[in-house]
Amino acid sequence: MNNLYMRKEGISRRSSSWDQTGGNTDHIIIGPGDTSMIADLAGSGVIQHIWITIASSDRHYFRKIVMRMYWDGEQEPSVEAPIGDFFGVGHGVASHYVSLPLNMITTQGMVEDKAAMNCFFEMPFGNGARIEIENECEKEIVFYYYVDYVEKPVPEDAFRFHAQFRREMPTKGLIQLEGLKAEHDKYDHPFYANDIVNAVKNLDGAENYILLEAEGEGHYVGCNLSIDHLDPIPGNSWFGEGDDMFFIDGEPWPPRLHGTGTEDYFCAAWCYPSGKYDGPYHGISLAAPIRANGHAWTEKTLIPTEMDYSGKWTTYRFHIVDPIIFRKSIRFGIEHGHGNCQSNDYSSVAYWYQREPHKAFPQILPVEQRLPLSERASMSHFLKSF
Repeated sequence: MNNLYMRKEGISRRSSSWDQTGGNTDHIIIGPGDTSMIADLAGSGVIQHIWITIASSDRHYFRKIVMRMYWDGEQEPSVEAPIGDFFGVGHGVASHYVSLPLNMITTQGMVEDKAAMNCFFEMPFGNGARIEIENECEKEIVFYYYVDYVEKPVPEDAFRFHAQFRREMPTKGLIQLEGLKAEHDKYDHPFYANDIVNAVKNLDGAENYILLEAEGEGHYVGCNLSIDHLDPIPGNSWFGEGDDMFFIDGEPWPPRLHGTGTEDYFCAAWCYPSGKYDGPYHGISLAAPIRANGHAWTEKTLIPTEMDYSGKWTTYRFHIVDPIIFRKSIRFGIEHGHGNCQSNDYSSVAYWYQREPHKAFPQILPVEQRLPLSERASMSHFLKSF
């Protein structure tokens, strides 16, 4: 905050959904299958803040609505993600949390179906910018928004903001854990199956879940990772032993950045003993083991404590003070369980800045392939191997 008193360059402007008749209908309506442009900016400047809230009767509309951003007249988006995942919570629901660059503001202590969403990532553009919202719900949505920006010259070496959604459902586990359960149950040894999994070696990272593959010069600034835990190790409900690996500028094995476990990369330890928490640079924005979790999920189930790592989770890590630099390329992946042994539902959004042009994104999954499993289906999968 020590520079707040200094003179600032530029002209402050806003694109918003205010009612230009002077009334209080301060929103737009986006019909099913329609796309609306919420910002169409000319010249150069920097987007500094985006605020959005939505009214919809569609379940999982946070996964059905897609946000795209384009810089400098480009035809392919630099940002493409379901709106809930972009703002930091996966699985098509809302959850209250506050980080430095992103937040959701809603009822605390439950999984919700409504939220205010804020983004404070700075997004420079040199020759125009546009933001589009595609409604893939079955019904129309009521959409409120601010896009706050400053008109000003942007340095030629300014990188452009990027964000990309991915999902793999299920990941391709290297061990058939449901089959291992029958063998595990024959032995009076609680860690029999766990010891078999821990003996697996991963010496190339080839089967890791991929959060980001980018080409060019830039720096990676964070991600969120959402997991629905469908395939636990028999006798062990924890899902987070997968190591993170960053292959930078085409380097061979081993990568220069190799981690020690999923919760370690997300700046926690010992199997997320905190449960949900939100910090400025890292946290768990959604912790929803199988039980009655609020308005978005209404099924009530009784669960034993050993199922505390079942269900749906979203965790985040932002490299605000420690961005990961690449000059030619970056490939960021994480094991789905130790040695890629588990077949779970993984989805993510990666955030980075780079010089254009960027590598073409994989085609975003059709809406029906983005939707989460029901709580009941998730429980059924979990119990088959646990």
